[in-house]
Amino acid sequence: MEKKPYLVRRELPPREVSSLSLALLLAAVLLLNALLYLYLNKFYTSSGHAEMDPGLCPFGHFKLGTVKNCSPWLSCEAMNREVRKLKCVGEGAVKKVFLSEWKENKVVLSQLTNSELKEDFLHGLKMLKALQSKHVVRLLGYCEQQFTILTEYHPLGSLRGLNETLHMPKYKGMNTWHRRLMLAIDYVSVIRYLHSSPLGTLVMCDSNDLDKVLSQYLLTSDFHILVNDLDALPLVNRSAGRLVKCGHRELRGEFVAPEQRWPYGEEVPFEDDLMPPYDEKTDIWKIPDVSNFFLGHVEGSDIVRLHLFDIHAACKKKDPAERPSAQEVLDTYRKVLTLLVREAAMPGTREML
Repeated sequence: MEKKPYLVRRELPPREVSSLSLALLLAAVLLLNALLYLYLNKFYTSSGHAEMDPGLCPFGHFKLGTVKNCSPWLSCEAMNREVRKLKCVGEGAVKKVFLSEWKENKVVLSQLTNSELKEDFLHGLKMLKALQSKHVVRLLGYCEQQFTILTEYHPLGSLRGLNETLHMPKYKGMNTWHRRLMLAIDYVSVIRYLHSSPLGTLVMCDSNDLDKVLSQYLLTSDFHILVNDLDALPLVNRSAGRLVKCGHRELRGEFVAPEQRWPYGEEVPFEDDLMPPYDEKTDIWKIPDVSNFFLGHVEGSDIVRLHLFDIHAACKKKDPAERPSAQEVLDTYRKVLTLLVREAAMPGTREML
């Protein structure tokens, strides 16, 4: 009787199986790292603008909406002829803000309301012109004679409404630790830009409490942050021995930096002439509190806070000289993002290796 042939299953030795699994795992990790590098590189260079050339237009020009060509900043005559006010959407100590329309585009027209503060208004215009970049709201035109400024409109408004926006059905998918950390990175990027601006080291003085800070920034439709109010940006010049003071009144509270508070106790009445000046490290002191707002209370935000604990502790050093620079804070934030994205993409990789 003829014997039927049969197949013999060849079992790989345990060592070969282990080596193959390890090789596949390493290949997966390398592929993940390559994809992660491409993603983060895209993120770091995102926003669609060159740092000093918003909308890829030369200085003194802008590009709005789907228009391909750059236009020169609108003059007094052009603004009077082509811009139509729709409604008042805000008013502060210096100016009134109107939602307006220009060539079927929504725009924002700011108008001085207090003639005693015209120097502040003109200073803000000067800063807006000089600091045009991916970090600053886009200037469309101005008229010094009439004390008016025209800027790009961002429907999501200031950062005051961030949490309300993220709870809207349309944006609920953005309400993650990842997106919130990216907003914090955007914020620190703005501070770093101001501290190393084309004009020198600028201090964000309109920042005496969290609500005031949030009101100075806009949230774009693609969830980036732009600084919008530049009325109070004094210049620090260490080589010339020039420091700054944010206003002429006494500042109180834990939000402002220690060096911004009256140093001589309650028994000595506050006098502006006796108040010591300070530098840009006041902005660094405030970064942890602002970032804490950005991170919110979503799943994973406490893990992010844990990773940022050391850099935030350094930001809160009482001695300003011991605090990190904005660039150092930004570098740390980016490293934390890279680490957490990698861990989220391949949980347990470290244990498997």
